[in-house]
Amino acid sequence: MPDLHPFIAGLPKAELHVHHVGSASPRIVAELAAHHPDSMVPTDPEALADYFTFTDFGHFIQVYLSVVDLVRTPEDVRLLTFEVARDMARQNIRYAELTITPYSSTRRGIPEQAFMEAIEDARKAAEAELGTVLRWCFDIPGEAGLEAAAETTRLALDLRPDGLVSFGLGGPEVGVARPQFKPFFDRAIAAGLHSVPHAGETTGPETVWDALNHLGAERIGHGTSSVQDPKLLAHLAEQGIALEVCPTSNIATRAVRTLEEHPLKEMADAGVLVTVNSDDPPMFGTDLNNEYLVAARLLGLDERGVAGLAKNAVAASFLDAPGKSKLAAEIDTYTADWLAR
Repeated sequence: MPDLHPFIAGLPKAELHVHHVGSASPRIVAELAAHHPDSMVPTDPEALADYFTFTDFGHFIQVYLSVVDLVRTPEDVRLLTFEVARDMARQNIRYAELTITPYSSTRRGIPEQAFMEAIEDARKAAEAELGTVLRWCFDIPGEAGLEAAAETTRLALDLRPDGLVSFGLGGPEVGVARPQFKPFFDRAIAAGLHSVPHAGETTGPETVWDALNHLGAERIGHGTSSVQDPKLLAHLAEQGIALEVCPTSNIATRAVRTLEEHPLKEMADAGVLVTVNSDDPPMFGTDLNNEYLVAARLLGLDERGVAGLAKNAVAASFLDAPGKSKLAAEIDTYTADWLAR
C-alpha cells in the first residue's frame, strides 16, 4: 500500500461533521482559559492532552462543556471561528459545514445578535483571506431538552445568518429520544434548512430509524450502529442518505472499542454513501488528514480510492451545484496530476 500522507495532505477536501467549539486547537483553548481563570480547563497546551483523555462518552460531554464555557464574549466567538478556519485551510479543506450550538453561547450571556455577527464576520474573513468556505449547522443540545430545542429553532429562523444551511441534534443519545424534537425539525425544514441529526453513535439502529422517520434526516451524524440492521443499511444505500463517519472520535468516546472493529467497511460494502470527518479534532488528537489515512487503511484504498472518498463528501454536502462541480473537478485534477508524476 502506498504512503498516502503526502497525497492526502494536498488533496482538496470538504468536511461535513465537525464541531465549532470542539475544533478549538490547544493553543486557542489555552488562550481562552487564560482569559477566564475561573475555569477548570488547563492553560498549558501540553496539559490539555491529558485533559482530553476520555473515560467514556459521558466524560467527553463533561469536558466538552467545560471548553464551551470558555467562549463567553463575541470576541471569543470570532477568534475561535476564524482560527478553526485557519486550521482547516492548512489541511486544504476547501469547504466545511461547521456544527454550532448557539444555545450554549446565548444562555451564557453572549447577546444573540452579536453572536451571529461574530460567526458571520469570521466566515467572510475566512473565505476572503484563507479560501476556505464555511457554512453553519445549528444544532440542538439534546441533553438540554425541549427548551433548548425551541430556543435553537428561534435563533435559527428569526436571526438566520447567511451561512446557515442545516439543522441538527447533538449531545448524548441515551435517554434523549429523537421523536420529541420532530416539531422543531418540521419548522426548520419548512424554512428551507436541511436535517442532519446525530443518531446511532452510542445507541442502536432504532435511533437512526427515528432520525429518518421523525426528523426527516438527509444525512446521519455518525450512524455507527446502522450496521446492526441490514434493512437500515439497504435503506440508507437506496435513498442515498450519507453517513458522517468519524473513526477516531468513535474510539475516543468508546462508541467503538478498537479501530479494527470499526464498521466503516461494512457501511461502504453495503453501498452506503460514507463521508470521513474529524468531529472534535484537537480533543481527539486528530485532524481530517489523519481521518483520511485511517479510512484508507480500513477500506484498503489507494490514491484514487481516497479521492473517491473526498468526492463523497462533496456529493453529500449542501454546496450549490456550481460549487459541487468546481470542487469535484479540483479533486479530479489534483489526483490526475499526482498520478501522472
